[in-house]
Amino acid sequence: MANEEWRIELTAEGELIIMSPTGGESGIRNSELNIRVGLWNRQTRLGFVFDSSTIFILPSGAKRGSDVSWVSRERWEALFVENRRNFPPLCPDFIIELRSESDSLSQLQSKMCEYIANGLQLGWLLDPKTPLVEIYRPNGEVETLSFSLDNLPNLSGESVLPGFILNLAAIFNI
Repeated sequence: MANEEWRIELTAEGELIIMSPTGGESGIRNSELNIRVGLWNRQTRLGFVFDSSTIFILPSGAKRGSDVSWVSRERWEALFVENRRNFPPLCPDFIIELRSESDSLSQLQSKMCEYIANGLQLGWLLDPKTPLVEIYRPNGEVETLSFSLDNLPNLSGESVLPGFILNLAAIFNI
């Protein structure tokens, strides 16, 4: 309680990870990501969108949160009401991690692999600094997209978020 401004996560090995608050540009990008996934979800009603304050208890026992998380309606509604009120004991179906100024790329990559090992169906690691995008899927292969800020690709939600397209220009060109 003495450190309410910090977000704390826990790895499966019991290691505490203290996350610093984001700066202004990361805050704008995070908000834009949540808006875009939220608008898609409002239209499709296929699941539920969670912000960066939500911590999930993964099957490994790790307690993790992402900048954007999404869980299918079927999986969410299968939880007991009490589990929905506390830290949900499941791995999201989809997440987005946005690298901020204080984030280590290697730590975020490890976190993405941890999510995949716990059942994540699709994950995007967005790094505006490089710029690059890494796409994580259950088959274990990581697809890396490198590009210039003049030629930003669109990302597809594939079969996990059907019909969702993220235009990276809205996120990277802040």
